[in-house]
Amino acid sequence: MMFYLICGGFLFLLILFMLIEGKRNRINISKLTFKTLPKSFDGYRLFFISDIHRRVIPSRLLKKVRKKVDLVIIGGDLCEKGVPLERIEKNIEHLTSLAPCLFVWGNNDAEVGEENIKKILKKYGVRELSNSTTYIKSEQDQVAVVGVDDLESDYIASSPPHNIFTILVCHFPEVVDHLPDCHPFSIILSGHTHGGQIRLFGLGIAKKGQFIHRPSYIQLISNGYGTTGIPMRLGAPSETHIIHIKRK
Repeated sequence: MMFYLICGGFLFLLILFMLIEGKRNRINISKLTFKTLPKSFDGYRLFFISDIHRRVIPSRLLKKVRKKVDLVIIGGDLCEKGVPLERIEKNIEHLTSLAPCLFVWGNNDAEVGEENIKKILKKYGVRELSNSTTYIKSEQDQVAVVGVDDLESDYIASSPPHNIFTILVCHFPEVVDHLPDCHPFSIILSGHTHGGQIRLFGLGIAKKGQFIHRPSYIQLISNGYGTTGIPMRLGAPSETHIIHIKRK
């Protein structure tokens, strides 16, 4: 009997811990350095958030980010089926209060109606990047941000020229498998996998979120902010990111 009580107690605590983990508000702060970064963008700060799904972005998270970032990038799965439009709009309102905001589509966003999302983005001045490019300009220089949501598109191959520092945002980490041998991307931001969301003994259905350093680029695969299916996490902490890009 005691054995079953102990096992039951452990299971209860584990589930409680997983539920708490699914609701945590973590901000990972990183510094990436590049020789090719224009001087006027030295110290530029990105806030990257992906896979919000059903979560509400709270004011306590916003307070930690406010006045500390120059650009917000939403890396897809802002929502999923069943998420009220009012909640989506509130999250967008919160994010656009931090800095100018870019949005890339994920695989779940259209489940609430593509036109509904577009209407909210337009209302708050969010730039939608759907196989397209935008330019962030300073007084002297500019950097390009490319957003890709269709891995079969040839847009990746027709991206900006190599003399422009370029950031690629795609919800799907496997976008790197579609890069041409010669590409202009220095930073690649993605999410989608949730880091496996629930990992047992270090094992999960996907790799844990991480920075991957390659000779020609650095890729961030984020664990994401929200959850899907069940609102639990284990071994793959929820996360958002402040990324300082620096010039070597």
